[in-house]
Amino acid sequence: MLAELAVSDLGVIGELSLLLGPGMTALTGETGAGKTLVVTAIELLVGGRADAAVVRPGASEARVGGRFVDRGGQEVVLERVVPAQGRSRAYVDGRLAPVSALAELGTGLVDLHGQHSHQSLLAPAAQRAALDRFGGIDRHVLGRARSRVAEIESSMRALGGDAADRAQLADLLRFELAELDRAGVSDPDEEAALEAEESLLSDASAHRHAAALAHGVLVDEGGAVDAASRALSALAGRPPFAEIEARLRGLLAELADAAVELRRAGEVIEEDPGRLEVVRSRLQQLRQLRRRYQAPSLAELIAVRQRSAARLEELDDYDRRAVELEQFREQARGEVATAAAQVALARRRVAPELASAVQGRLRPLALPHAVMEIKVDGDDPADDVRFLLAANPGEPALPLAKVASGGELSRAMLALRLALGGAEAETLVFDEVDAGIGGEAALAVGRSLSALGARAQVLVVTHLPQVAAFADAQVAVSKADQGGRTVASARVLDGDERVVEVSRMLSGHPQSDAAQGHAAELLSVAADHRRSRTGTVVGAGGGER
Repeated sequence: MLAELAVSDLGVIGELSLLLGPGMTALTGETGAGKTLVVTAIELLVGGRADAAVVRPGASEARVGGRFVDRGGQEVVLERVVPAQGRSRAYVDGRLAPVSALAELGTGLVDLHGQHSHQSLLAPAAQRAALDRFGGIDRHVLGRARSRVAEIESSMRALGGDAADRAQLADLLRFELAELDRAGVSDPDEEAALEAEESLLSDASAHRHAAALAHGVLVDEGGAVDAASRALSALAGRPPFAEIEARLRGLLAELADAAVELRRAGEVIEEDPGRLEVVRSRLQQLRQLRRRYQAPSLAELIAVRQRSAARLEELDDYDRRAVELEQFREQARGEVATAAAQVALARRRVAPELASAVQGRLRPLALPHAVMEIKVDGDDPADDVRFLLAANPGEPALPLAKVASGGELSRAMLALRLALGGAEAETLVFDEVDAGIGGEAALAVGRSLSALGARAQVLVVTHLPQVAAFADAQVAVSKADQGGRTVASARVLDGDERVVEVSRMLSGHPQSDAAQGHAAELLSVAADHRRSRTGTVVGAGGGER
């Protein structure tokens, strides 16, 4: 719900801050006080069209901020800035965002009813979803069947193109497999081993010479072993050097072992030009194969061979697999047709029920002769769902989006919401819902809005005391002259203040004892209704059932 609204420099509004609660809240005030600007502010918050003309004269920009809280306690803060010149800006939780982000979030937060663009039930998809929700129509079976068809068709496309394309691909795969099999690539470490062997063979003579030289340095007369032996003899038996003597004995043993290993290593190194040529040829073959198949390593080259073999097997098995998938597809299409027919049948069955339910709720809302029709057309599952309204006798039933009167449209939406049992959005805003009505019809509208307020947060702009009295809270919007300029303000009224405001709405004389008595009585009757509204629905004739 909309928990907090802040507005600055919007039309006649200088600064306005409102804390709002659940249930029904009435926005009241004299004509021109700025009530509708509050609705304009909310519409801007949910991505409505921004017009620089709404910026307060003399201000550089208008700002609107709203804090929304869902039923789980999660908060989101939306903000819209409309400059006097240039494009508007949008913010979500303090971060700059496209206006489309406000519109997307706003779909689940606010539904505006009146002459506004954010009425979700004007969209065909929303009308279809509303009918399904009213009738408890389960589309999951149809959705799963359609997904199954899509999966099968994806598998069919993956089999390959036409016969010529498949044959060409199969020939290519056979050639590649033959080439890889001839190469006999099976060890992912072969290339590294060959590179080490190449390094050894390509410099064999120098390796042997280095080994012989190092061996001589160690064991020849005057070499490292001889020098270590003399040092050890000089220190032998002398206690101060016992630790060093032990270390020298270990070093002498290491030198002797190293000399033996050097001799052996040098002796096994032989020049082998033939083997070197074989190694280099194999390395070149492996590197060419990796480049050709774009394999960064032999392990990936081996994987390429495995994938090609698997793909060739699929192509060779194409005819059997294609027949199998076609059978699966026909079966799945049959399931889609069955599920679609069931959805269409349910929609056509429930459409008159919803139309009748809405029409019954229109009767007390100053639309006694209104006719509601719900058309369900198109091939199964009959997705072409349209809500039509003929507000007056002799008028043709038109789509809701083409209903000319804002008041009639608002009351039609109110009746729809009551029939549907609420809305997807948690905040419903009604403007012009009481246009052109009074008396018993106004009371019926008030009772209906109050009943809807038991299910969602309802904000209603009204000039009728019969409607305002049924609200859980009332916000008075007023304007005053400040420094030669008109400035609007708004505040939530307490009990006594509501009596004064309702008496003003009743008679134009808020201090009149008679008017205040009438107002107190009206508020008392409405309070009794609110206490009993849980679980009640306003029906035809304005009564409850």
